[in-house]
Amino acid sequence: MEGELIRKNLWLAPFAWIYGCVTAIRNRLFDWGVLESRKYDIPIISVGNITVGGTGKTPHIEYLIRLLAPQYKVAVLSRGYKRKSKGYVLATEDTPMEMIGDEPWQMAQKFPHVYIAVDADRRNGIERLMNDPETRDVQVILLDDAFQHRYVSPGRNILLTDYHRLITHDMLLPAGRLRESAQGKERANMVIVTKCPKNIPPMQYRIIAEALKLRPYQRLFFTGIRYGRMVNMLTHEMRGITEMRNNNVLLISGIGCPKQMHMDIEERFASVKSINFRDHHYYTQADIQSIAGELDNIPEPKIIITTEKDTTRLMTMTNLPEDIMRHIWVLPIGIHFMQGKENTFNDKITGYVQKNLRDSRMA
Repeated sequence: MEGELIRKNLWLAPFAWIYGCVTAIRNRLFDWGVLESRKYDIPIISVGNITVGGTGKTPHIEYLIRLLAPQYKVAVLSRGYKRKSKGYVLATEDTPMEMIGDEPWQMAQKFPHVYIAVDADRRNGIERLMNDPETRDVQVILLDDAFQHRYVSPGRNILLTDYHRLITHDMLLPAGRLRESAQGKERANMVIVTKCPKNIPPMQYRIIAEALKLRPYQRLFFTGIRYGRMVNMLTHEMRGITEMRNNNVLLISGIGCPKQMHMDIEERFASVKSINFRDHHYYTQADIQSIAGELDNIPEPKIIITTEKDTTRLMTMTNLPEDIMRHIWVLPIGIHFMQGKENTFNDKITGYVQKNLRDSRMA
């Protein structure tokens, strides 16, 4: 059920109240124009959340890339969480993962025809993308994890909330996991409930919609996880999930909320044991030894399954044992829209982009 993974520390509620006052004042300063929220003459789509932890931002950004890149020159701008660099960095085919962060690097490898850049200062990043000679032909900018970065006013603001941790059931930090009040959702043009199980009862959609209490100008969508063909880390062999269903699985992940993934894999394989690390976790030799020990305790036939995001960090390790690599299968994650709303979402996005292209405005 939605909200099932929320843990509340009620004894921290007084500190959450103080935190809420600070974030509310900040938002008011933007609303009143005391702090400037700048608009740009280019289609800008922001995808983000107001909770700590993963809501599936990267698969949704990748969905937008696949939707828009066939027609437009697309750029993705992220802050590059946990990168070992400063300022603005534009990814090239030789840029190491540590310089831009795991998620931007993953996208740069998958979409070499798309500009991938990182900058904690989103204004500066946008202006560099629009004006630098190597990227000035950009037509659409996707902002990754920028819902609370209010110094930029995107043309379309997409807010994600995890089905298992709805923002309306949560509390502010540090009592809960909200980075601002759930009322912040009113800045969104679209709200997407992510990581939905495939068998949601029809009445549940209505219950969630009523709980979110969206405004008439907002559209609500639901997405589930779609899994691609698995790829072996050592041999690059590809196999479908159904071909491997008799295997016992050790699932390793360093993502924000692996609950739905675990449940999905549990339905598809003989057995599943999970080892969960913190989001964006950099693996160590001690971690690998622990994984090897758990793998030894799993009966044959057995495999390790991990995410593309985790693979980017595993690939940076030196001396990763070949036997471990042989067992690792990378499971790509995408999204699919539920209730038959994919075309509605696509039309909303492409219509906005077409209407706001810089070339069409000049014409």
